Amino acid sequence: MEIKTTTVVGSVSRKAGGLQQSVRRLHQCLNELPEVSVTIFTLKDEYTDADLHEWHPLPVNAFPARGPRAFGYSPALRRNLLRVDADILHTHGIWQYPSVAVTACHRQTRKPYLISPHGMLDPWAVKNSAWKKRLALMFYEREHLENAACIRALCEAEAGAIRQLDLKNPIAIIPNGIDPPDLSEARSAEGMAHGACHFAAGRKVLLYLGRIHPKKGLVNLLRAWAVVQKAESRKQKAEEWVLAIAGWDQGGHEKELRMLSAECGIQDSVVFLGPKFGDDKAACFRDCDAFILPSFSEGLPMVILEAWAHGKPVVMTPECNLPEGFAANAAFRIEPGVESIARGLRELFRTPQSTLRDAGDNGCRLAVTKFAWPKVAADMKSVYEWVLGGGAKPDCVVES
Repeated sequence: MEIKTTTVVGSVSRKAGGLQQSVRRLHQCLNELPEVSVTIFTLKDEYTDADLHEWHPLPVNAFPARGPRAFGYSPALRRNLLRVDADILHTHGIWQYPSVAVTACHRQTRKPYLISPHGMLDPWAVKNSAWKKRLALMFYEREHLENAACIRALCEAEAGAIRQLDLKNPIAIIPNGIDPPDLSEARSAEGMAHGACHFAAGRKVLLYLGRIHPKKGLVNLLRAWAVVQKAESRKQKAEEWVLAIAGWDQGGHEKELRMLSAECGIQDSVVFLGPKFGDDKAACFRDCDAFILPSFSEGLPMVILEAWAHGKPVVMTPECNLPEGFAANAAFRIEPGVESIARGLRELFRTPQSTLRDAGDNGCRLAVTKFAWPKVAADMKSVYEWVLGGGAKPDCVVES
């Protein structure tokens, strides 16, 4: 069965954060499957041209947006979407004008569409800027959601959040995927002085890499880091580590974190690396000793899959929606509060290096066996076929 799909996403550039990689690799792998062709529709931003090459060989149509970038009003996107030759549409992300455009296309053409909310319907996310989202639901987003032929959830927890909004659509539970990195280049015996973490000066590195946003829990991470660094009984172990925070600043939150770091007196053991992409990003994962994500809310975070694929142990909250990591002894469990993060840090610092390596190996096996992109793409194709009436209901689909 030949399937022509058009994917609609707010951004194809680095501004999309983890969404850029997860959407790109899903549709590149879909495009490699027999009888599937993919076209991308997106909004143009200041980084689109620089990052467009990463989407090769997918055709990307980027349209200008008017007014506030947060909404992305684009008459050109809507106009061209109405003309597109596609069997099925797929929206990634919600709360923006692309939801309006896809709904309009469905009304006029009756073409079916899927939605991947990417955690944007989780309770914490819905409560953030709640009044704006209530208005969005009232004026356009509820119609967009209710008329989707299927909603794709990244995990069971996200599926539950979708049902909490009284949405009756079929839900396909399909996770994000990972491309196993080339680990043939071993870390140098001299340590990180020659790698991406040259600032470590012989200390071990706990890495955070991702969007610099309040929902990531970095304020509580810094407060917990200060507690552990100042505790005399743990001082020796704590001073063996440095916290590296890398990522894209949103809304000036990094400035707030820098000020907090100074107030807490932990500047000597906390470093801000700025955004990291491509080889620089891979080097951060390769050269760190562990990874942390103390988030309040996630869909299914790509950065944890990347850390595991690089063989690194992870410290994370249950809100990261990867319970497989706890079950596989690949992750330390923390809650997003200061006290729990501090306990998790102490446990990490006390853990022998051999045990940390075992946890990293467990994560690596988990990443490459359960979260490989070809498997994820094959599951998504089966959902497309089912929606279009050409296949049986896939096992990943749960109907109301």
